[in-house]
Amino acid sequence: MPDNYDFDPREDRRNTDWDRLKSKLKKFGNKTGWIVIGLVVVIYLLQGIYQIGPAEVGLVKRFGKHVRTVNSGLNYHLPPPIESVKKVNIRSVRKIEIGYETVSPPPNPRYRVDEEEALMLTGDDNIVHMELAVQFTVIDPEQFAFNIIDPHSLVKEAAEAVIRQEVVKHEVEEALTTERAEIASNALDNLQKLLEMYEAGINIEAIKVQDAKPPEPVVPAFDDVTSAKEDKQTKINQAEAYANDVIPNARGQAAEIVNQAEATKAERVNEAQGDVSKFLQVLEEYNRGSQEVTRRRLYMETMEEILPGMEKILLTEKTDGSSVLKLLNLNELDGGSQ
Repeated sequence: MPDNYDFDPREDRRNTDWDRLKSKLKKFGNKTGWIVIGLVVVIYLLQGIYQIGPAEVGLVKRFGKHVRTVNSGLNYHLPPPIESVKKVNIRSVRKIEIGYETVSPPPNPRYRVDEEEALMLTGDDNIVHMELAVQFTVIDPEQFAFNIIDPHSLVKEAAEAVIRQEVVKHEVEEALTTERAEIASNALDNLQKLLEMYEAGINIEAIKVQDAKPPEPVVPAFDDVTSAKEDKQTKINQAEAYANDVIPNARGQAAEIVNQAEATKAERVNEAQGDVSKFLQVLEEYNRGSQEVTRRRLYMETMEEILPGMEKILLTEKTDGSSVLKLLNLNELDGGSQ
């Protein structure tokens, strides 16, 4: 130590305090670093917490590959980029519009017509304007999420294809009136088969024909045709009503005539059978040897029939040789009724 140096105890104490402070700061710095690192790790791990809604399922992917499917509730997966989750709503009913587009939803809806998309060719080379709505749900979330890129476009283009294929099988009248429901039903079946072939995981709930009409330039002509057909159907209905009124009456009259004819037939048959029986009885008496008596009786009965209302006297032949003429008053024999 130099001779001219004066030792100051306060300076030595200040150096000692400074060394202690640096030591404490060094220790504190090491702890803070670990705390910061720990906080970063915790925040990173917390990124794996996620919520799945009641109408959803979660598809967990690890490095882009699907590893599991989780249901609604609070769940956890390893933080990105290790794992990620894709949420799919499996309960909501999605809708595709063909030929029109909803600009604003109810209660004050507004729609925009897509004329080019709505025009379809029929089997008799006519054109119809048809607007349809396709409703679908998700039945296989894995296929829905990973097999197709744009579900909306896929369903729309596939639906247009199958609907046009069905419309072209029918004439314009059928497409506008009687076969609308059949077109929608057949299109639904074919669209479902097509989407199953694509493994899209989609179920078609309904295809509804919102509107079907002829194109605007030919609407008056179609209206005239429709009016004529309605008049035709009205006449047919009136004719059928008249027929339903007249035919039962005619059938009743025919049945009455038939019954009368059957009664007359039975009466005539009975009379004929009675005449036959009477004739056979007379023939039997005649064959027994009473030919003369039978002949006279038949003669008198015949005279009674052909000369009704007249006084009749029968002159008999003289068989005993007397000169007295024998008279037989038929009226007296009959009791004077003639």
